[in-house]
Parts: sequence; structure tokens; C-alpha cells
Amino acid sequence: MDELRIVPKDVQAETEVLKEGELFLTTLPDGEIPDGNMGGLGLYYRDTRYLSCLEHFLAGTKPVLLSSSTRASHFSQIELTNMEFKTAGGCVVPLQTIHMRLLRVLRASFYQRVRLINYNLFPVEFNLGVVLGADYRDIFEVRGTERKRRGEMLFPVKQKSGFALRYRGLDGVIRATLFLFDPGPDQVRLEKDKIYVEFSLFLPPQRKVYLTWRVLPLLDPGEHHLAGTDDGGQALTALFTARAIDQARSYRQWQKECTRFQSDNEIYNRILEVAITDLRSLYTTYPEGRIIEAGVPWYAAPFGRDALITSWQTLVVNPDIARESLRFLKHYQGKEVDEAREEEPGKILHELRRGEMAACKEVLHTPYYGSVDATLWFVILIGAYYNWTGDRAFLEEMWEPLRRALAWCRTYGDFDGDGFIEYRGKTEGGLTNQGWKDSWNAVVDREGRLATPPIALVEVQAYWYLALKHAERLYRVMGADAEALRLAQEAEELAERFRAHFWDPETDCLGFALDGHKRLLTTVVSNIGQCLFTGILPPAAATRVVHRLFQTDMYSGWGIRTMSKLEKAYNPMSYHNGSVWPHDNAIIAVGLRRYDMTSYLDELVTALFEASLHFPYYRLPELFCGFVRRPIGGPVRYPIACDPQAWAVGSVFQMLQAMLGLTCTDEGLQVRRPILPRWVKELYISNMRVKDGSLDLEFSRSRGRTCCYLVRKEGDFRVTIEI
Repeated sequence: MDELRIVPKDVQAETEVLKEGELFLTTLPDGEIPDGNMGGLGLYYRDTRYLSCLEHFLAGTKPVLLSSSTRASHFSQIELTNMEFKTAGGCVVPLQTIHMRLLRVLRASFYQRVRLINYNLFPVEFNLGVVLGADYRDIFEVRGTERKRRGEMLFPVKQKSGFALRYRGLDGVIRATLFLFDPGPDQVRLEKDKIYVEFSLFLPPQRKVYLTWRVLPLLDPGEHHLAGTDDGGQALTALFTARAIDQARSYRQWQKECTRFQSDNEIYNRILEVAITDLRSLYTTYPEGRIIEAGVPWYAAPFGRDALITSWQTLVVNPDIARESLRFLKHYQGKEVDEAREEEPGKILHELRRGEMAACKEVLHTPYYGSVDATLWFVILIGAYYNWTGDRAFLEEMWEPLRRALAWCRTYGDFDGDGFIEYRGKTEGGLTNQGWKDSWNAVVDREGRLATPPIALVEVQAYWYLALKHAERLYRVMGADAEALRLAQEAEELAERFRAHFWDPETDCLGFALDGHKRLLTTVVSNIGQCLFTGILPPAAATRVVHRLFQTDMYSGWGIRTMSKLEKAYNPMSYHNGSVWPHDNAIIAVGLRRYDMTSYLDELVTALFEASLHFPYYRLPELFCGFVRRPIGGPVRYPIACDPQAWAVGSVFQMLQAMLGLTCTDEGLQVRRPILPRWVKELYISNMRVKDGSLDLEFSRSRGRTCCYLVRKEGDFRVTIEI
């Protein structure tokens, strides 16, 4: 059957998100940021909330939401109307006769244009009230970390065209939020953390009235910044239009630089379009360079593991993401032993923060290096990027960082000399668990007891194997044949050791981890599935792992759970012990392709596609709950999942690449036994960058068979198609 199993419906977003560079805004769907909220809503810059309250009032009443939408990850439109109210003169204004539209864009500042229309037969005069506030809380505070002391709120500054709230942090830095209005408000009341403004409006019938605001976060502002003189003399309304046009132009340019996908399924096209623009919004420029950030709101910052995996997932879309993310991470590659931040020579950072708490050393992330696998992914991505691009100059640039990363793996990653990469949390305030499942209770035995460190995770050893295989090939490219031979031998010895220590003869499957006593934890978790894509398992063992993953205790119907329902620690609403993570499933999908388990691959990709239909903008979130799929309803949302989140976004492309059997080798591109799912009959891929050129491919499905045609090729590389 070619029909979808479910009919998609419009799903209202729980929050609306805009992001540009280091600036991001999260609000309720009606555009509000309720005063005192600690749910992550607000305008953030450099890990600090610069706008914690934004509330609108029409004649003292709250506007009623009609609809809200975000276009291309950078422009939002919110439609509102009025409740019934009385004017100062006693005139009754009926319900839904005033229309209020909010248009928003981020471009160095947060711009909002308000348009009001009166649909009554008579003119209406009323006050539009706005409450604006800034609490300057660090993102860690918003997430729940308590602080013994905070800085002080300074009295607001009044300027000719606006006002500024200000805060002096414990780091001595003054953070300010500048508010500019066009036209200016008629009444203003200032408090240390809030500004109350009112606009006296006269709306003739069927006439439009416009107001434009600008909200600009500032660090240690000078007087010229507070005066807002960087507007170049333009009226805010004209500036809003210019910024919106600039932003739209930048997104169009980004789309031109990326691979383009077009199918006969309009919903799938929308999923791919949203993912492309989400990548653009998360791809952020810092003084040290560009990197793909992890996710909004909690992880809008550089994360080593997240950036590396997302870059690997999106080589098929735009290899520039990988190149620049690797350069950024090279800049912070560990140089010394610093146990306070778990830094070691050659190690790749886990997380970097730039807020007040980081500056005051209240958190470790300056940067913090508590990741056991980021360094392995660093090596894997260098190898995968070279496969895709053949960029010899970049390989030479990354040669010493690559060698230092390998040295870390052998010296510090394997600190007890058993040949496996393990971790032990070394500092207070750092992470107890340091694999991708890094919550405190993520590594447990069958009884639900926390594992004793040091811990060697099953998938980390598989990553290490793949890193060695990539390094072997890169050393041969660089003419270091003797070292390449040693790396090849090291990889094979690791594979033998892995099968001996991580395969559980009782369950005839892989275990979860070796604990500090070298005992194998046999807890059934999705980690075993992430070993498949590396090739560390022989086919028979890989088949056994796949069959285990698709048993009903692991497979929810919407995807593979992080933990089996049969485990004592299972909780479908937990972060890592029973939820479903799209990126986890996408990595497993690559493994299914490697071992030609295409029927399972089709089922898994279809399940996640159908899950996406139940989320706003058809965007898969960071994770969702692991409840079993029922005939009615969709997957259960995880309440504080990041959305968008980088490797969930990248999963869309990784699953497509797995379905199409796309890989790059030294010679060029291979298309091996592609399959289109039953909900796509035709797919056209254009402007895909491979080696020093580009190509277009066309896929079509008929009678259960998918064909691939090379439409265009530019550049000196081979294209091999196996049907």
C-alpha cells in the first residue's frame, strides 16, 4: 500500500522560536513572554536572558490568539484579536473586531512590527499597553541552578528615542537591553527590571495603524549604544523592512549553497525545507569561527559531540558545516591537564559557555571537556569530510590536531591500559556520565543500580574502531604507510577484544558497558544499535543486534527506545531511559543500511516520518516519550525538548542518505541499492557537492523497485550506481 497510515493535521507549536547568530527568542504561540516565567521563554544573548517579560494589553485586556507561524526559521507572524472591552468614553467594542498582527525578525536585534485594523463601523480609541522586562538570568539559572549571589539591577536609562534596562553582573560586566519605539509611547513608567509603556491609539474603520519596536542586547554599552545611534537615521519601520529583506536574502543564499531536494510528497518537501533553514539558524559565527550549535533553548552554544555528529549527518547537504565546525573545535583542542575542567592534551571540548556564571567560574564550561566520545567523533568527521570532499589542503591543516586526538585516545581515553576508551567524572559540578547519554542515571545495570566508574560504553568502543579505520586511510593519503599499517592492526585487535568482552553469551547480544570492575552490564539499550554503522561486528552478530532492537520492548512503533520496557530503570518519560531520540534512530538507520537490513530500515524511517507529522512544522524534536504507538493519536512530546535541535534536524538527511545508499569513497560517489519509501515515488537531488564538483540525481520507484539516474555531473570524480 502507498497510503500513509495517518492523516497529518496542523499542530500548534508549544512555543515559537526565532534564532539568528548568538541571539534567540522563545515565546508562547501568542508572542507573549509572561513575567516571572522560568520555562526558558525570553530573548537570549551570550547565555543571558535580556528580555524576560513581553506582554501586550488592548484596553487592559489580553489579546486572543488566532494563529502563529514561523517561516524559514527566521521570521514569525502572529495573528491576534480583541476580547470585548469598553473605551474610556463608554463605547463597547465587540469581540473580534480589532485585528492585531505581530511580525518579528532577528537580525542583530529583535524587531517587532505591530499592525492594527479596526473592523467596526465606527472609530475606536483605546490604549495599547506593553510590559517589558529583563531579569538578566544566566541560562543555567533558568534551567534551575541556584546562585548564592546575583549582581545588581541598575536604574533604567532614558534616551530621546527609547529606554534601556541595565544590570551589573558579578563579573563586573554591565548588560543592557535597549528598547526603541516608532512612534514613541505616550506614557512610560520605569522600574529597575521593567518598563511599562502605553500608546494612545485612534483607529478609524478599516484603517491600518503601525508601530515598530526594536530590542537590542548590549554588553558593557557606551552612551552611543544606549542612544541607539547605529540606526543610521532610519525610522524603525524602514529599518524593520530592511532587516527582514536582508534576513530573507541571507536564507536564500544559504539554500543556494546547500543540496536541493524535491519529491512528489509535499509534506516530505516541507520537512526537508524546514531542516535546511533550521541548519542555517543553528550555524553560528563566533570570534573564533563558525560552528553548528546544539539546540534551542537550553543548548544554544558550542557542543563538541553535537556539532560533530550533526556535521557528519549533513555532509550530503553542505560539507562547509563540517569544515568550519572542525576548525572551531581545533581552536579549543585540549592543551594541558586541568582536572577542574577535565581538559587533557588533544581532547575535544564538550561545551562552551560565555555568560556571567561562566565568567565567574560558577560553572565549568569555559570550556568544559567532560565528553568521552567527542574526540573520537573529531577523528571520524575528519575522515568522513575527506571522503566527501577530497580536500587535501584541509587534511594537512587538520593533521596535527588529528594526531593529538589519537594520542589522547591512547593515553588519556584508555587510562587503565585495557585497550578500551572509558571515563570517570573527575570534578564536582561536572558530568557523571560522559557518553551521549549523559544524564546522571543513564548508565545502570539490570537492577537499576548506577554503574561504578570507570565506565567503558559499548558504542564508544565502536566509535574508536571507526576512528582507527578512518585514521588508517588518512595516514596512507599522507604517505605514512608504516603508521597506517599499525593503525589497521590496532583496529583489528580492538574488534577482537570488543567481541570477547562486550558480547553476552547468555543473551547472545551486545551488552551496554563494562563497569569499573570490568563486569559487563547487560541492560538492553539502544547504544548497541549505534555500533552497527562502524562495521565492528560480523554480519551474523549485527543481524542479532538488529533483531533485538526491533522487538516490541525496544521498538515503540514510532522509533527505537533508548531502553527496553523490560528493564527496571525503564521510564518512557525519562531523558535517556526509555524515550525515543531521532538522532539515535538515524545512526542506527545507517547501520541497517551497512548490513543490508533494508526492510527494517524502511520501517524505521517510515515510523519517524509519521512521527514528524504530529509535531509543529513537521520538525522532529530532540526527543519524545517512548510510549507504545496506538491506533489513535501521535507520539507523546517530551516537555522540555530542544526544538530545533541540531542532530534531530540532521537526522532527516541522514535517514534519507541511508535509504538511498549514498556513500563517498576515495574515487567518488556510490549509490548502492537505493530504496524510496512507499510515501515517495520520485525524488530529485540537485547541486550535491562531491569532491571538487557537483551532481544531480533522480530517483524513481515503481513496483517496489527504486531506480537512480545520473542527470548531471561536473568535476573529476566517479559515480557508481548499483540497483
